[in-house]
Amino acid sequence: MKIGIDISQIIYGTGVSVYTKNLIKNLLLVDKENEYVLFGGSLRRKKELKKFAEDLKGNFSTRFFRFPPALADLFWNRLHILNIEMFIGKLDVLHSSDWAEPPSKAFRVTTVHDLAPFRFPKLTPPKILAVHKRKISRSLSEADRIIVPSNSTKNDLVELGFEKDRIRVIYEAASPVYKRKRQDEIKKLKKKYKITKGYLLAVGDSPRKNLDMVIRAYERVMAGNNLKLIVVGEDMAKKDYARGIRFVGHIDELELATLYSGAEALVYPSFYEGFGLPVIEAFSCGCPVVASKTSSIPEVAGDAAILVDPTSLDSVVKGIDKALEDKNDLRKRGLERAKDFSWEKTAEETLKVYREFK
Repeated sequence: MKIGIDISQIIYGTGVSVYTKNLIKNLLLVDKENEYVLFGGSLRRKKELKKFAEDLKGNFSTRFFRFPPALADLFWNRLHILNIEMFIGKLDVLHSSDWAEPPSKAFRVTTVHDLAPFRFPKLTPPKILAVHKRKISRSLSEADRIIVPSNSTKNDLVELGFEKDRIRVIYEAASPVYKRKRQDEIKKLKKKYKITKGYLLAVGDSPRKNLDMVIRAYERVMAGNNLKLIVVGEDMAKKDYARGIRFVGHIDELELATLYSGAEALVYPSFYEGFGLPVIEAFSCGCPVVASKTSSIPEVAGDAAILVDPTSLDSVVKGIDKALEDKNDLRKRGLERAKDFSWEKTAEETLKVYREFK
């Protein structure tokens, strides 16, 4: 088979970027039979797409063009013109991105990572919400198979009108860099960020990640514990926070893995997740996890995390206290749970979906 995959999204540093990079790398490792065409468009960052492809090994070719996301949305989602075959040649299977659905004569596979824009429209920029509505509309009418990262997301799609028999649940995983780091690596990073105490960790600064709740819970917990709160993300609110809270901005995966490894716990009371990569990343680094008992998180976390009500301050505070008390047991359970997820398994199950083409 000749399989075309849109990799445009790898340059944005999001969870979708992580998914696409790891899926591609592992598909090329496990599949020695089929031919891949990796394509993507960007007006200013085309070189980054090329650089990613240069480091890959396997049976593939590339097609990159100066085609910004706004133009892809216009031609492919709104007008739905210009078949992808015009740009990359005849295909048997097309795996489209979470942004654009180009018309094609191929067997159509798309990945829907979550339904956050639909569940929380007020927390989603209007432009992004509009694009996702168009993408979902095209998928509803044209996709032969839809890959989702959890049964929770599958149920969300069914509520929107998608038939169950078109949906395939394929779990994601942590990138290989997420493994427990040595103490000297942790000390070096703590010195860089001037972290002189133990710390709780929060990941993500978007409203959906419920950072305000994390901060309020920390302000309660810090009274009886000598801990800081380290936030991976930007200080979007610019408030006067309690002492001990530090924003480190958006950091690379190696530094994030090291922060997970040194943390007393990850506090992740997100309102909604399609999968919840930070939970598995933390598990892989031996970091205790306090997370929401909503959407996909219970499904992904199993019994390895403390699950809390993201809308209840008391619930989150009690969850943090329990995680600090049981941290050694949680570290062991998290490391064991992480073994259930791998990108190799994700690639193998995705390949099975491609082989449903007849």
